[in-house]
Amino acid sequence: MGRRKEYIGTVVSNKMDKTVVVVVERLVQHPLYKKYIRRRKKFMAHDERNECEIGDRVLIEETRPLSRHKRWRVKKILERAPKLEVVAEETSSGEVS
Repeated sequence: MGRRKEYIGTVVSNKMDKTVVVVVERLVQHPLYKKYIRRRKKFMAHDERNECEIGDRVLIEETRPLSRHKRWRVKKILERAPKLEVVAEETSSGEVS
C-alpha cells in the first residue's frame, strides 16, 4: 500500500461549513524553454473543527472521497495568518473641502 499524498498550501476560502479551499503552488520547468513556471491548483479540504482562517499555511493529506469535490483533509495548521486590526481615522469637524 502506498503513502498518502501531502501538500502544503494556503487557505483562500473558509465560507463553507467544515470545508476550506487551499491553493497549492508548485514550480514546473517548461520542456522547451527551460523557464520555471508557477502552477497553482485549488483543493477542497475537510476542516473538522472549522479552525482554519484565510491566509493560514496548512498541510493537507489525501483521503477517501468525502463528497463530490472533497478528497483531502487538513492534517495540520503550519502557520497562522496575521490578524489585522481595523483602526478608524478621525476626521476634523471644522474643515470643509
